[in-house]
Amino acid sequence: MNGSIRKRGEKSWELTIDLGRDVNGKRQRKFLHVKGSRKEADKRRRELLTQLDKGKKVETVTITIADLLDRWLEEVSTQKGPSTVDGYKTIVRTHLIPALGNIRLSSLNALHIERYYKTALLEGRRDNKGGLSPRTVHHHHWVLSAALKYARRKKLVAENVLEEVDPPKPVRYQPVMLSPKEVERLLEAARKYGSPYHQLIYTAIYSGLRRGELLGARWRDVNLDLATLMVVQTLQRVRGEFILKEPKTAKSRRNLALTPNLAILLRQHKEQQEEQRALLGLPFADTDLVFSHHDGSPLDPSTVSHTCKKIVTRAGLESRLHDNRHAFATLMMSFGVNPKVVSEMLGHSTIATTMDTYSHVSLDLQRNAAQTLQDRMEKYRLSDTVLEPSVK
Repeated sequence: MNGSIRKRGEKSWELTIDLGRDVNGKRQRKFLHVKGSRKEADKRRRELLTQLDKGKKVETVTITIADLLDRWLEEVSTQKGPSTVDGYKTIVRTHLIPALGNIRLSSLNALHIERYYKTALLEGRRDNKGGLSPRTVHHHHWVLSAALKYARRKKLVAENVLEEVDPPKPVRYQPVMLSPKEVERLLEAARKYGSPYHQLIYTAIYSGLRRGELLGARWRDVNLDLATLMVVQTLQRVRGEFILKEPKTAKSRRNLALTPNLAILLRQHKEQQEEQRALLGLPFADTDLVFSHHDGSPLDPSTVSHTCKKIVTRAGLESRLHDNRHAFATLMMSFGVNPKVVSEMLGHSTIATTMDTYSHVSLDLQRNAAQTLQDRMEKYRLSDTVLEPSVK
């Protein structure tokens, strides 16, 4: 038998005592918390191992929800991307631990969780200006559920109490579908605002790229002669650090055909960047980002969203940067482009995702198809045949 020590805080340590394997071959461990110096923690570890060698039972400190969430975060950090883990940590540190952290895992019940959800919906905002949205609290539910599933896998609890709790039902976001005239108003406002936001918003509308895909695009990914753009990486900012990573799915990694006007706009944008770098005495390379600051440094995703919101307001509209992606899809489908093609350009995993998101456009396509069927069949109808309602 052996044991290990892991630092938890300034003077807090977690001891893990290996108890070997049970009759089914499953590994058994005990976890204890010790306060004091590293030397004192190591002394306690040796005492416990001595007790085990003599056949004595080891008494453990009861695990709290805070302990559980910390362990779960440690495991999930090796399985998920940095931005995803950062989101989990924000939920855990800012909301779940302050509200539920001191509760013993063995004592957690449905009432605790229901009370937390109610409070979060009423007054859960960090700025003390009201409650969180049902969708946000639903995210909290998912994180807590994942941590409790982890607890079951580790044999820390016999059941997941969240199975007895109904989380708040999130209100599905209804994207703003810009009309062709509204798109032109937005592009005019972006043009007046200037570079690089004019080019960025134009590209978003005419390509359907996500924010991270736009900000992660490099000049080496763009073929201006063939008017194509390869989506091979995304840009994120996690705790102040810019991170470039591959798209989440194979479908997200794709080669997009650009409209001729967009290719021309990007060529002009590239020439402007080369001139700006020359004035600053900085080199220009094909590895540089398409959308960046004058010195080539990345644009902050949050700042981009905030700035685009200002431009939208100046245009007298109400939408988000991501709604430009919806505008692309809606306009393409309403103009009769095959939904399969639109799905591939958006990088959706399946065409079902596209059709579900744009079901309102799908119905219009069905109406057009039904009308086409009737129009095409007209020439085959006998001239003397008149369709009249049947009389019973």
